[in-house]
Parts: sequence; structure tokens; C-alpha cells
Amino acid sequence: MPSTVRILGTHGVPAAYGGFETAAENVGLYLRDQGWNVIVYCQIPGEGPTTVDEWNGLQRVLIREPRDGWKGTSAFDLTSIRHAMREHVDGDVWLTFGYNTGVFDVVPRLRRIPNVINMDGMEWTRKRWGIVKQGILLANERLAGWVGDVLIADHPVIATYLRRHFGSRRVQTITYGAHEVVDAPTAPVEELGLTPGQYATVVCRPIPENSVLEIVKAWSSEKRGMPLVVVGPYGDDDPYHVAVRAAASEEVLFPGAIFEPERMQSLRFHSAIYLHGHTVGGTNPSLVEAMAAGNAVVAHDNPYNTWVAGPDNAYFTGAEDLAVLLSEILSDDNRRQRMGAASRDRFHAEFTWAKIGAQYEHSLRTALARHGHAQQQTGVHA
Repeated sequence: MPSTVRILGTHGVPAAYGGFETAAENVGLYLRDQGWNVIVYCQIPGEGPTTVDEWNGLQRVLIREPRDGWKGTSAFDLTSIRHAMREHVDGDVWLTFGYNTGVFDVVPRLRRIPNVINMDGMEWTRKRWGIVKQGILLANERLAGWVGDVLIADHPVIATYLRRHFGSRRVQTITYGAHEVVDAPTAPVEELGLTPGQYATVVCRPIPENSVLEIVKAWSSEKRGMPLVVVGPYGDDDPYHVAVRAAASEEVLFPGAIFEPERMQSLRFHSAIYLHGHTVGGTNPSLVEAMAAGNAVVAHDNPYNTWVAGPDNAYFTGAEDLAVLLSEILSDDNRRQRMGAASRDRFHAEFTWAKIGAQYEHSLRTALARHGHAQQQTGVHA
């Protein structure tokens, strides 16, 4: 009889929201191929009864939730846990993404249900949440860390933090992954008025901790000979968005948010440089996706980014040194090619979904073993 895993804490599959959903989809499909019975809890807008269907061999539990934001997510998480507990069979294991409602994870712990929890990159430290929400997130992090059978860190720095607070025995490092891009159509690039190989990209939330203003200032400090494409929603109501646009030269393009994966693949694949300004968090999915497309990476210099992108890419601390670095790299085609090759090599070594799926399977079987269920070896990748 196949093992059953219930995946909770995401908006569900197919992925259409963010990194957690992408991970849930790809890990779920990997486990399906290894013979697991995979059940994914999905948040559906609106009202109505909970229903069940199937998507690509994964069973979906569709939970309707009319509320948006924090309240809607919390209600969805609670409904998911209640449903999962009612349906739980001895020998099942849970995979929970995130600790935003870690208080709810106390209940399955009391029922001795094996639960692997992805601990979501020290989310409580992000200043954009404000002190009240930071406090709530910290409390939930502590609760989830105490009750999870296996705690997943998406980066070695996060693993060190979790081990300091929760001990070493339950912490495992598993990154985010991406699908390699070895070719992509040029039409989505040309539709934006761009020439393949003759532009740079930034893809992130437009918030201060992602260094967008510093990147735009550095790019705009002199004539670059190619555009910088800043992907994301930049409106007139947010002072930071206004400041970023005001700092931009005529060589900076703001195409808005791009949601279609195929368009983003083309934009990344044909980019000369990927600029990554994230200063906090663990392994960033957008950075991994750029590396999977063979991009030369110029990233903010911190332990998160340097571990992910590796020693052969380039790093900056602020607008001034980035401006100098850009002048050097943009004038050196061979260096950019070496950086792009190093990105792809690093991706193959660490960030494929096959490796990550095998690591998650190992974590699930570790959690089952801690509850007395036999751990079957399935050729886990190191």
C-alpha cells in the first residue's frame, strides 16, 4: 500500500502564486512518481463546500475561503488541518509549508501525526511586516519549531539559526529548485522592444529590502548601452515605487508584473545579466530560476546570495560599488559568459527538482520512522 503525504500551507496546485506553491507542485509530482499517494490542500476564493478532485495524479482538497489576506489564510490553514485530522490514517505523514499559523500545528503533534515543516526563511525578521505582525510570526515560528518532527531550512544560514533554537537533530537543509531553461522563444522579449542578449533584468517585489532603488541608481549613473528591465508592479501610491521610478534613466524599462511562466523564461534566458538585490531570506526562487537559465548573476553581497550563486558570480554592497561593477562586467563579454556557465553548473549541483524531491522524501520517511513506521529506502540523493 503506498504511503500517503498530505501537503498543507500553500495555495495549492497547479502553482500560480509563489515559491511555496511551486515547491509543493514539483515535490508532489516527484513523490507521485515514487509511488506516493499525494494529497494537496488548495485555497479557492469564494464560498461553498469542500470538494475533492485530481490534477496530474495529485489529489486536491479544494477549500473555499471568501476572505483575502491574513484572515483568509489563517482560516484556510485551520480548515485544512481539521480536514486532514479527520481523514488521517495511521502511517500517513504531513508536509507543511510555512509557520505563519504554527499554533495550529500543536494539535497534530498532540495526536502524534508525523509532520515535516518548511520553516520559511526567518520570515518574522522582515521589517515590512511591522512590529505586531513580526511578533505574531515569531511566536508561530517558535511553536512550529517545537512541534515539527523534521524542520526544513531552505539555506545553510537558516539551518544554523534553527539548530541554535531547536537543536540539530530535527533540522535538514533543502533548497528551492527550478527547471533548467536551455532554449526559449525570442518573441516575448521582442514584444517588449528588447534585443535578445542586450538587456539586464531585475525580478522581485518592489520593497526596500530588495535593493531595487540602489540597483536602479547604479544602472542610471551613466550610459550603459542596453536597458535594465525591472519586472514588478510599480504604482503611484507607494512612495518607494515612486522613488525607484524617479531615479531611473531612460535606459530603465518598467514592463509591470509578468505572471506567465513562459514569458518569464524567455526574459530570463535572453538576459545578459540578472541583478539580484535581496538582503534577507534564505534561498530565493527567482535567483535559482535565473541560474537555471544560465544567467550571469550580480547580487547583493550577503551569506544568502553568495552561497546560492557561488564564488564565480559578482556581488555588490550598495549603489556606488554596483555602478563600478556594472561598468566592468558590461564591457567584458567573456566574463559574463563565464559567470553564466558557473550559474548553470551551480544549478545542476544543488537546485534540480530531482535532488530536492528526493531530499523531501527522505525527510518524510525520517518523520515516519520517528513515529515507529518502517523507513523504506528509495535511493535518496545526497
